[in-house]
Parts: sequence; structure tokens; C-alpha cells
Amino acid sequence: MNLELPTPSTNEPPQQKFSLPVDSENKSTVFKIHSIAKPHMLAFHLSWFSFFACFVSSFAAAPLVPIIRDNLNLTATDIGNAGVASVSGAVFARIAMGTACDLVGPRLASASLILLTSPAVYCTSIINSATSFLLVRFFTGFSLATFVSTQFWMSSMFSTTVVGRANGFSGGWGNLGGGATQLIMPLVFSLIQDNIGSTKFTAWRIAFFIPALLQSLTAFSILIFGQDLPDGNFHGLKKSGEKAKDEFSKVLYHGVLNYRGWILALTYGYCFGVELTVDNIIAEYFYDKFNLKLHTAGIIAASFGLANAFSRPGGGLISDLMAKRFGMRGRLWCLWICQTLAGVFCVILGLVGSLSVSIVVMIIFSVFVQAACGMTFGIVPFVSRRSLGVISGMAGGGGNVGAVITQLIFFKGSRFSKERGITLMGAMIIICTLPLFLIYFPQWGGMLFGPSSSKNVSEEDYYLSEWNSKEREKGSHHGSLKFADNSRSERGGKLNISTRPSEDTTPPQNV
Repeated sequence: MNLELPTPSTNEPPQQKFSLPVDSENKSTVFKIHSIAKPHMLAFHLSWFSFFACFVSSFAAAPLVPIIRDNLNLTATDIGNAGVASVSGAVFARIAMGTACDLVGPRLASASLILLTSPAVYCTSIINSATSFLLVRFFTGFSLATFVSTQFWMSSMFSTTVVGRANGFSGGWGNLGGGATQLIMPLVFSLIQDNIGSTKFTAWRIAFFIPALLQSLTAFSILIFGQDLPDGNFHGLKKSGEKAKDEFSKVLYHGVLNYRGWILALTYGYCFGVELTVDNIIAEYFYDKFNLKLHTAGIIAASFGLANAFSRPGGGLISDLMAKRFGMRGRLWCLWICQTLAGVFCVILGLVGSLSVSIVVMIIFSVFVQAACGMTFGIVPFVSRRSLGVISGMAGGGGNVGAVITQLIFFKGSRFSKERGITLMGAMIIICTLPLFLIYFPQWGGMLFGPSSSKNVSEEDYYLSEWNSKEREKGSHHGSLKFADNSRSERGGKLNISTRPSEDTTPPQNV
């Protein structure tokens, strides 16, 4: 009796093997922070370090402002305008970056932006006026849009059960650059001044070559070693037909019309936006208020940003743990509680007058506000599957808008003292976090109400509503189907049961 084994279909792509366990989308279901396994963990380390380098460059001027202002004869208004410029450029850059990630992938999008903004960092060494100071800070700040590619990349590499911590660690360790630059730049400045014998007005200029070189090197590392998706790069997958080519207009349409993305943009403006604001003002605040040395003020200011080593990752981890027990509703509640507490401690920071108490309150404030950033991007990946990049860009851009508005209102010129500005900023955090109560997912519920019982909307209904019947006939929706099945984890508790649907499910058009 002859038995012949069936011959595999030549139309099916070969099954890939990965070092880490993966789900149906080949996204890693574990997050091993000490690993450099390709492609998942290598993408993690490339993304956070490149974002770290961009953060160092964008805020390299902040700890050296007391020196730069004397050299260029800058006024308080000049410094305030430059601080606003450093974060305003990334507003539109982040939105554009999200769309670029959807269309060409995070690898090419992030490396291109890093290389395009590096010259502005080098040019900082030759500025000679308030206008040129503002311009280099403005163009350098564009590099902060790499945050969007970082979060998109992690959401493309890690499964729903661990995406919160992946986004939290990549964003948090990247944001460490805001604290690290408070230490790095004064140290580099001192070494150049002491060992080379340069004057202080020359030493600060030479110091800017260090962040510029670091930023450039990370871009080449991404191009050489990075990979867009677990299965390969965008270009190759689209060319082979394994990834559907999407239309820019439809990607943008489904992202912009999703109100959840706009609410998260607002709330992110008052956690990450506040973090950017504090990065710009905190060293000068301690230097002037308590008559500290430049290096001492830099160390204290660095502690705010360096809390990102554990606070933002901790926020992402807590978001995942809350989702495991309470689903999406748990993610929303923990974000609201954490960000509201950040606002309370920000108010207190502006009211205290003791150096030691100010430092303690600042550190507590930093932990809560940065954890809220991590929790936000524990929610963002679930807002839209098709327009993930646009939603990430909207939320990330909202962070920069919040920073711009906050600095313009409270820290530009001499309308408010910095103490008063910090207190009012805390009140804005509390108020602008309240719209989280309006976010509602019909398949999972919101903060006040559970999932819709009358419409009986499933995960497939929600994510397939982004595709019309013609697109589903072409099979463009297959990625959304896989993601919908994996996102059942957001039901929480015992409701996390996977029942794979039929691919010809017809979803409601308005969810």
C-alpha cells in the first residue's frame, strides 16, 4: 500500500523560524529586554537608542543655556522662544512620520529623518544670534518625531499581551536622553574647557559635535541592521505581494476620523508635553531659584529625565497587567489615575520653597507623568489597525502641541514666575486628563460602561470596519483579522477566549 505525503502548496510562503515565540502575525509574545534576538529585540534596541540620541541632541542646549545666553546676549524671551521652537517643529513632523511609517515602514522613515536633522545639530556650533539659536533648536527638534517610528516599530514587532511594556521601555529609555543630556553636555563642556584650554564661549560650541555624531551613527545602524516587520521590510513584502499596498488617503481618513486618537493626543499633550516643557526649564529653574552651580543644577535636572529608566516602562508594564485582569477598561482607568496624580504633584512642586523638598516632589512628579506616557501607548496600538501610524503620529504630535501651548502660556517671557507657571501647568494636567472618560470601544467598553450588549460588536467588527467590501474581496483585510483575533486579550480576565472568525465577516460600518 503506497501512501504519498501531500505536497505543500508552492503559493504559500515558507514558515519562518524565530528565536522568540510568536503569534499569528509573527509578533513576539514575550519581551526579553537583555536579548538582541533578530528581528524583534534587535529592533527594540535600535529604536530606543536612536530615539535616545535624538533626545540628547534636541535638549543639548538646555543645560548650557546659562553659558549660551551670555555668549549670544539672549533675553528671557529669546530663551523662551527657542524652547518653544525646539518642540514645535516636531508637531507636524510626528504626524507626517506616522503616515510615513504606514506607507514605507519605520526603518526607512526614522533613519531618513535622523540624517536630515543631524546637520542642524552640527550647525549649532556656529550660531551667533538669537535668531540662529532659535532656528537650530527648531530644526533639531524635528528629530523628536522618531518617537512615532519607535512606537510604530514596537507595535509591529510585539504581540498585544506585551505591546504596552515594549512601547514603554522603548519610549522610556529613549526619553532618558532628556535627562542624560543634562549630565552629558555640562560634563563635555567642562572636559573641553579644562583639557583643551578653550574659553567657555568656545567650549560649548565644540561640545555640540558629540550629540551630532551620535545621532548620525544611529541612523546608519538602523539602515544596516534594522527590519520593518517580523517577516521582512516593507518594500520587499509589498513587492512579493505578502503585504497589501495601501492608499495614503484611506489610511489618513480612517485615522483622522477616529475620535479616540484625538482624545489621546490631548491627554498625551499633558503628560509627554509636560515632560518636554520641564526638560527645557528645570535646569535654569534650579540654577536661578536656589543659586546653584551649573553642574549641580544639571544633576538635579537630570534626575527628572533619568526616571524614564523605570517610570515609563513601568507604566507600560502596569497597563499590560491591568489589561490582563480588567481588559481595555483597566488600561484606561490606570492612565487616568496616574496622570491625575502627576498633575497634583506638579501643583505641589510649584508651591514648595525648599531645595530638598523640591527635589523629592520633582522626582515623584516625574515618575507619575512618565508612567502616564507609557500607559498612553499601551492604548494607542488598539485604536486602529489600518491607521496605526497615523494614530501614533496624532498622539505623538499632541505631546508636542501640549509642550508648545504650555511653554507659550506659562514660560514665555515674564508674565508668570516659573513657580507660578509650574503650579498652573499642574492644574492643566488634571483638567486635560478628564476626556479619557469619553473613550469607548464597543467591543470592550470604556471607563464608566462595559461593552455594547445591544449591538454585540466583536473585535473583528471593529477592525474590519476600516475596510470596504472591495478591499476585503482582494484580501487586504487579512492583517486586521489576525490582529482582531490577537486583541481578544483586551477583554480581560476569563473573557480572553480566542474563537477565530470566518474571513468573510461583514462588519458594521460605524464602530
